[in-house]
Amino acid sequence: MPIRNGRSLMYRWLVPLLLTFTTTTCAAAPVGVADGFVADGAHVSPFDTRLPAIANLDPALLRAVQEAARDAADDGVEMFLTTAWRSERYQRQLYEEAITKYGSEREARRFVSTPDRSRHVTGDAVDVGPTDADDWLNRHGRAYGLCQTYANEMWHFELATGPGGACPPMRADASA
Repeated sequence: MPIRNGRSLMYRWLVPLLLTFTTTTCAAAPVGVADGFVADGAHVSPFDTRLPAIANLDPALLRAVQEAARDAADDGVEMFLTTAWRSERYQRQLYEEAITKYGSEREARRFVSTPDRSRHVTGDAVDVGPTDADDWLNRHGRAYGLCQTYANEMWHFELATGPGGACPPMRADASA
């Protein structure tokens, strides 16, 4: 009889607790377009302001990137964004994935900022592609105030100076 009562208690308390834990920790909807998600390999135009990833950028940064993209196109270089604005939730997911990939928070922070430090979350950073556009922007970006800010990410640009101004020294990585 005690076993039955024990099982009864288990089913009465433990099972509902586990179900609550499972549904609250596993039921989060995946990040999507509303979070600024851009699929791997996507070529997102900086002019596609229907997308939250573009529409939620700082207006001055968006104008500078659009002007640079026009001028790059005039030079025969296609410029697209691989990521731009991101929600805190999306940034948190990327950070957690980086911890898994790199094995520690310290190493992950070299490549992915925490949600409270990310310039993508505030709409103040874009990642540019393809590589020839990164190169073009590294050579011409300061004319628009756009600067590569991390030495280990040739694709990451921020509005870090006024048009024609000098770019600040690059930080080693996102953890700096």
